[in-house]
Amino acid sequence: MSDPFDSDYVNLTSPAVSHFPISPDDAADLPVRPRAIFVNAGGTAVLQDKDGVVVSYDLTAGAVLSIRPLRVLDTGTTAQLIAWY
Repeated sequence: MSDPFDSDYVNLTSPAVSHFPISPDDAADLPVRPRAIFVNAGGTAVLQDKDGVVVSYDLTAGAVLSIRPLRVLDTGTTAQLIAWY
């Protein structure tokens, strides 16, 4: 398929180009730091940022979090999340 935008520079304001389902883990960082997180199924997400700060979010399905966490903790996370990058 032709992609006229293939050579465009990708940055945080451009659309995501890849995605993966997030598997929460208390001990491991995400394999790729996302540009945003899509909430596939609502619930709670416990996110850790680059400074080690952990915050719990109550989320509804369809929400998009414009945060770039390093880790999604398994303990306390019930939402199904998709990473966009």
